[in-house]
Amino acid sequence: MIGPAIACACYLPQMTLPPHGKNHTASNALPDTWPVRVAKAVAVVGTCALVLLLIFAPHAPAKMPAATELPTNWWFGVLPFAALLGAIAVFPLIPAISHWWHSNLNRYIVSLALSALALIFIGLNGGGEAIGTALHHAIPAEYVPFISLLFALYVIAGGLRIETPFDGHPRENLSILATGALIASFIGTTGAAMLLIRPLLESMRRRKYRAHAVVFFIFIVCNCGGCLLPIGDPPLFMGYLRGVPFGWTLSLWKEWLAVNALLLVAFVAIDWYLHNKERREIRAADDYKRFRLSGAVNIPLLFAAIAAVALIVPGSPIPGTSFVAPNFLREGILLTLALASWLCTKRALRVSNRFEFGAIIEVAVIFIGIFITMQTPLEVLTASGPRLGISEPVAFYWITGALSSFLDNAPTYVVFLKVASTLPYVDGETYITLIDGTVREDLLTAISLGAVFMGANTYIGNGPNFMVKAIAESEGVPMPSFFGYMAWSVCILIPLLAFAAVFFP
Repeated sequence: MIGPAIACACYLPQMTLPPHGKNHTASNALPDTWPVRVAKAVAVVGTCALVLLLIFAPHAPAKMPAATELPTNWWFGVLPFAALLGAIAVFPLIPAISHWWHSNLNRYIVSLALSALALIFIGLNGGGEAIGTALHHAIPAEYVPFISLLFALYVIAGGLRIETPFDGHPRENLSILATGALIASFIGTTGAAMLLIRPLLESMRRRKYRAHAVVFFIFIVCNCGGCLLPIGDPPLFMGYLRGVPFGWTLSLWKEWLAVNALLLVAFVAIDWYLHNKERREIRAADDYKRFRLSGAVNIPLLFAAIAAVALIVPGSPIPGTSFVAPNFLREGILLTLALASWLCTKRALRVSNRFEFGAIIEVAVIFIGIFITMQTPLEVLTASGPRLGISEPVAFYWITGALSSFLDNAPTYVVFLKVASTLPYVDGETYITLIDGTVREDLLTAISLGAVFMGANTYIGNGPNFMVKAIAESEGVPMPSFFGYMAWSVCILIPLLAFAAVFFP
């Protein structure tokens, strides 16, 4: 009875929302009116201003220690980030501006405007060098690697077409989600998400209720499935770069199994209920498909992209060689692989996949604002973290997880890893040796699981979340709003994570 109750409660809000899907995608093709021309001019001027600041604004060295003292008015600097989250959450729900917000151009204008406010605050408190440092940290150091990886995987996976005979039965959908949970740690949550989201949507094409499957796909494939290897999720990769042994994350297999098993059971309960409820309304399949893989040329390109992310770290030797990778070599390889995929994949195949660039553009224009406006909140977290007074695994788990839900989970992980490594030595505890110190293994476990698992709590907790949402909406799936999605995570994901945490070491 719990599954049906949650399903009905969580679907109720979305039934009152305006439709998304194809209308949403079409709304990005704006008429050539004077407001649109002005918006385009503002976007061009704003982009040029960011580029000029990146080129000419002085900035501190990348490895310079972060400030430990905050200005008294630091909370003003957090407001642009909060406003951007508010726009993402609220604008789609306001009928008067929801259509306006569905244009990627207008989303970009909002991102630029709030980024400008964030940079003005930084400049007033730290001068021109502070602006340059914040921009270099936000764009070349974080945003460019982030969007290059998403773009490459989006283009490459968009050239792979996996056809199945699936027709939306719960056990078929379960097999897709379980497969995603198994492979996410080995090809990355982003790679697994881009590879499997279209087969899931194709399986659900005749179902009336589809959004719940995408929500669980985000929970499992985009997040919770990726905690077994450092290449599975960015926070774990950041830990690997700081000295956490590559194979250590395999010790998280019990937590991985417990959380993903609970999520799969919850999904089956809800999907089976909804499937039985809508069975009479489902249109019978008018065709039969066999398992078929098209666009196989993209498979080696996909593994090459994953290898580039796992092996190439700017400023470090490529494994097995003495060659030190320069900045942006990894991103250049990723974009080259994307270009190769685009040139080598037949156009008819991408048409069959209904491939378009609208989804990746939506992610790009929103996340550039997120990366810039979150610089001050991250500074606040870095300066305040050691003074939080936390020392127990359960506190690290929930605080890291809560902040990873709204901030980028990779830097959040790094901040709390630093906090944990500064705690006094405790006799009888197992310690992991890092590049610049040691950390208690139970605290490292809590920080790792909190960052990975609770990145699923919101659409912006992890990069693939928003990408999958955009792809689903482009396929006509009426996805929940920002708050509607959080209703799913509050009702289902967080209670399961709390229950699973009882069995953590």
